[in-house]
Amino acid sequence: MIATEPLVTTAEAPLARRNPVAKLAAALIFSLALLATLDPVTPAIAIAVELAVLPLFGISYRALARRASPLLLSAAGILLTLVLFAAERTGAELVRFGPVLVTTGVLATALGLALRVIAVALPGAIVFATTDPTDLADALIQNAKAPHRFAIGALAAFRLVPLLKQEWQTISMARRARGVDAGRNPVAKLRLFGSTAFGLLVGAIRRGTRLATAMDARGFDAEGPRTFARRQRFGPADAALIAGAALLASSALAVSVLLGTFRPLIG
Repeated sequence: MIATEPLVTTAEAPLARRNPVAKLAAALIFSLALLATLDPVTPAIAIAVELAVLPLFGISYRALARRASPLLLSAAGILLTLVLFAAERTGAELVRFGPVLVTTGVLATALGLALRVIAVALPGAIVFATTDPTDLADALIQNAKAPHRFAIGALAAFRLVPLLKQEWQTISMARRARGVDAGRNPVAKLRLFGSTAFGLLVGAIRRGTRLATAMDARGFDAEGPRTFARRQRFGPADAALIAGAALLASSALAVSVLLGTFRPLIG
């Protein structure tokens, strides 16, 4: 289960103190710019930049590696799948092992996609690791003028994510107590995983429906003026963070163009 609680508080690091909307906007701008190219150079530069500014967010590299471990496994799976099963084998031959042929074109495409997945997802992981969900919901309403129903509903959903792990464990232990166990049979394990996941989905939908009804009954969607216990201020430093993210993303693309490795996604 992917962790969702913040790793640091907003008082521990200079960039962690920035407005949640500013951090989210900077992450989106930096990530979306990386989708313009298929080459591996641009995301590699972006990952280097993200790791370089990580101490400014107050996160240790070890903590980020633990939180981003599912992302790293996904990128490794993408790389391996494309190398083994790519339809087109362009470029010079690098390795041939039986029916497996690895060429420079295949490796560049697979590496570019794997690095881009990491580079696009890391900013979001860093932002949510340094942002309190309540502060984010307040900032979305106050600074981004997001609808109250959307922001508060997103906050409630975010708070419920850790419960999915507990619910999964509860369902698994209940089935084991009833004698439902796959043992060492891989097919039975897969079937048991599917049925447990379906049970978790049904429980999540029921919980979400009850929560939505309870929130509407308490007036969370009521029209009219609202007050805020915690003001979220958007200052010049927050605007500078967004501008810096745009500048760094543009610089990564510019380096790729200068090196001649830029491969536009469209065209």
